[in-house]
Amino acid sequence: MLVLGLTGSLAMGKSTVAAMFAEEGAAVFDADRAVHRLYRGAAAPLVEAAFPGTTADGVVDRAALAAALADDKAALARLEAIVHPLVREAEHRVRAEATAAGRRLLVLDVPLLLETGGEGRVDAVLVVTTTPAIQRQRMLERQGTSAERHAPLIARQMADADKRARAHFIIDTGGDFAATRAQVKDVMRAVAAMAGAR
Repeated sequence: MLVLGLTGSLAMGKSTVAAMFAEEGAAVFDADRAVHRLYRGAAAPLVEAAFPGTTADGVVDRAALAAALADDKAALARLEAIVHPLVREAEHRVRAEATAAGRRLLVLDVPLLLETGGEGRVDAVLVVTTTPAIQRQRMLERQGTSAERHAPLIARQMADADKRARAHFIIDTGGDFAATRAQVKDVMRAVAAMAGAR
């Protein structure tokens, strides 16, 4: 099974591209979705112990947690030390399930793949990109969010140009869905050729 690391900056279209890979038959692990599940389950008591007052009814209150972190790099590191191992466990389970099912491709949708050295656990890196203008417009369309609101998250991410420089594949989501889907199909063919050459 070949493992493709899918990444890209905020509002570039990663979720859309990941869904298209799933429609083409790839197994997909969504790291953000795994975090959401953990915040409603196993991670909640651990987060509450480290950051008292950040959960309600056994679920992490993301706004309260964001306030507790408040640009505190040490606090963010404590949170990551709690959450990242749990996300990695979830990823390992999906890998095992995909292998057992005989899947030929597993896509790991991990926003901070390159920032955290995750390219070492994939066979190839795919970066999803678009123009800064389209990225900004998408942020504004997400319930009124903006680049300013997401500035701390954006600051943690590697520049788009640097990500593209480290990619084996790039998908530009600036066009319509058909254009994006055609690029996904191109990557699927290329990945199949890579797997066949092994």
